[in-house]
Amino acid sequence: MSNVYIVDTTLRDGEQTAGVVFANEEKVQIAKMLAELGVYQIEAGIPTMGGDEKEAIKKICKLNLGVSIMGWNRAVIKDIEESIDCGVDAVAISISTSDIHIKHKLKKDRDWVLKSMVVATKFAKKHNLYVSVNAEDASRSDMDFLIKFAKEAKEAGADRLRYCDTVGMMEPFSIYEHIRRIIDEVGIDVEMHTHNDFGLATANTLAGIKAGAKYAGVTVNGLGERAGNAALEEVVMALKYIYKNDLGIKTNLLKEVCEYVAKASGRVLPLSKTIVGHNVFAHESGIHTDGVLKDSKTYESFSPEEVGLQRQILIGKHSGRNAIVAKFKEYDIDLTPEQAEEILKRVRSLSVQLKRSLFDKELIYLYNEMREEKIKDVNLQNNI
Repeated sequence: MSNVYIVDTTLRDGEQTAGVVFANEEKVQIAKMLAELGVYQIEAGIPTMGGDEKEAIKKICKLNLGVSIMGWNRAVIKDIEESIDCGVDAVAISISTSDIHIKHKLKKDRDWVLKSMVVATKFAKKHNLYVSVNAEDASRSDMDFLIKFAKEAKEAGADRLRYCDTVGMMEPFSIYEHIRRIIDEVGIDVEMHTHNDFGLATANTLAGIKAGAKYAGVTVNGLGERAGNAALEEVVMALKYIYKNDLGIKTNLLKEVCEYVAKASGRVLPLSKTIVGHNVFAHESGIHTDGVLKDSKTYESFSPEEVGLQRQILIGKHSGRNAIVAKFKEYDIDLTPEQAEEILKRVRSLSVQLKRSLFDKELIYLYNEMREEKIKDVNLQNNI
């Protein structure tokens, strides 16, 4: 698993999310951020759309970002000519391989699919382009036909096969078997392109990589058709920490990239979003907070700084005394055990009333309230 390359398709499949449109300058900015992050290849869009789409792709190509820029195409010569005109160095040539697509969408047959793919691939190679042949709906394709498709793609000069789990119907064990068979029988590089309809996109991508796929097709925040694609941040961090495979991605920039794409796409980044959500490093439960305060590794898989976040110790209903003591030390207040217990009681009561954790000002208010009550009690005792 040492040689894995990240192919980001936020600007193509990500923008195909229903209701999402990136302004041209946003597309350019996202491309810059992805290049700085360290991805291997950026699928910048669909040149044959023309207009603003083509203009944005041309701008991205002219930036000389130091990464491969790919254009997406149907298996049509005119599409590839539009990509060439943009200045891309790589093309994705996409065509359906499942019988349900061939019969009902294309209304053709398998031979037509093979011929169209071969002709398009050979044309692209004549123009010195890197070629990814995309087997759309590969996961629902007859495996014998998919193997034949991959072999003919390789013979035509294709550099890799994109295995598309187009409707997210696969699971990791079957994915592993499919990818292993393709690599063993064809000997072609494979890219995983998985969708998240059953919440398995990242798992399926990792399974494909474990089987020998060298390329991971991803999008920032998992944007994409329907339930989205495998998320860049999830795949990169899983490879780094679960499989001990550091791809050299500047992970400290992930939060910035994810937040920018969230804003540009109009899709709010959930607080509990894996890897980059603010709640990933927010602790309130007494047992968890106590463990993190003693050693962050007790309840964190990696440090928040690793992805550009900060740890948060929240004070609320589920907090413990040690968290209260630690929190007040941030205000240069050393609580006695008795004071900590008393404030903890008040915190839990107020938290239940407000149905949330407390703000810093509210904690100080509780502390001052407790002190004032203590002073009144002392004065009352003195008067007696």
